[in-house]
Amino acid sequence: MISLSAYIPEMIETRRKLHKHPEIAWTEFLTTQVIVNRVRELGFKTVLGEALFNKDAVLGREPAVVEAAMARSLKLGMDKKLLDEMQGYTGCLAIWETGRPGPVTALRFDIDCVNVEENHDKTNEAFCGGFDSECAGLMHACGHDAHAAMGLAVAHWIHDNADSLCGTIKIIFQPAEEGTKGACGIAASNNLDDVDYLVGAHIGVAAHLHEVAIIRSGFLSTTKMNVSFTGVPAHAGAAAELGRNALMAACSASMQVMGIARHGQGDTSVNIGTLRAGEGRNVVPVHASIEMEVRGKTAAINQYMQETAERMIRGSAESYGVQYKIDVMGKAESVACDEDLSDMVKEAAQSVEGVTRVFDIVGCTGSEDCSLLINKVQSHGGKAAFFFYGCNNHGHHKSDFEIQDTESMPVGLEVFLKMIERLNTAK
Repeated sequence: MISLSAYIPEMIETRRKLHKHPEIAWTEFLTTQVIVNRVRELGFKTVLGEALFNKDAVLGREPAVVEAAMARSLKLGMDKKLLDEMQGYTGCLAIWETGRPGPVTALRFDIDCVNVEENHDKTNEAFCGGFDSECAGLMHACGHDAHAAMGLAVAHWIHDNADSLCGTIKIIFQPAEEGTKGACGIAASNNLDDVDYLVGAHIGVAAHLHEVAIIRSGFLSTTKMNVSFTGVPAHAGAAAELGRNALMAACSASMQVMGIARHGQGDTSVNIGTLRAGEGRNVVPVHASIEMEVRGKTAAINQYMQETAERMIRGSAESYGVQYKIDVMGKAESVACDEDLSDMVKEAAQSVEGVTRVFDIVGCTGSEDCSLLINKVQSHGGKAAFFFYGCNNHGHHKSDFEIQDTESMPVGLEVFLKMIERLNTAK
């Protein structure tokens, strides 16, 4: 096997290139171009565009936003032929078929950024290194630039070590993880139907630098919803009785939803993230919208949260005589990772030089839409595992998020490569 160190410089360079040009969910066209060009150069088969998804299951993809992103990408030098091939859908599945009998192993890496303005000063390692975001209001503040670059490093290693491998290896470069939007369409497609093993990971979270955490179970099931209210306009002074106030309906719904009774059988969470409404001081507000989410320890508890929220929204709309519409924009589920595969990840992590702590997490909080891919693989008898590889950060989704890439990324890369060696080494 070729030494790990041969892949680190390219991986770090790619991560920093992606960090400079972050792209939010469903707009990662230039990021996908970097990925597709590289894996094709290495000889991988690729699945992209509509073929990567079950379009009926795609969540949170707003056509107007996508169209604007495509036009912007062309202006920034996007290859039009590749853009046409992508059919308006970002992400890529890279497939390496060894031609030798063996399992189908899938590795998942997400690629989108967050709506955060990066710190452009000496408090930020990216600024000091000259690779801070060039896109106003956007930042890789969750480490998905590192994830994507690591997936490409894994692809390079597979290419170089192909003669010693067996079976098939699929590398999933998943768009739109933020808001738990991107995995659902992939999980509902047939692209994972033959997968025997799936391994996913995330940088940071509960693991500090030189640590690896094995997720045994957890993640909160979640549903992300956009709610729009449409009332009737009227002069607020001369004929207020003729109006129907969408703003007040949205406020009433927000207050009620935030007070949902918590479930006695597990953790729950609810949040109203935005509320936008109104046209002017003296006009009865005709339009209002909220962006919200609910979470629960299990699918059943999350369903309770969602149905209760929907009932309160409906009641508020009826009380104020306005119309309402609820759009599900994203979702994720809880997981129970497979013990034997998780043990294998743990053993791999313990053998990585420089790792000082490897620990288990049972009942992991937060939400992660890789859960949909995990549950899809497990649904047909496959096995799945998920781990965190550590960094010292100031908090995910914050303007000073950092990962110490030269120290943190090699750990994650080595764990992934050791898993490939264990699962797909030719006998």
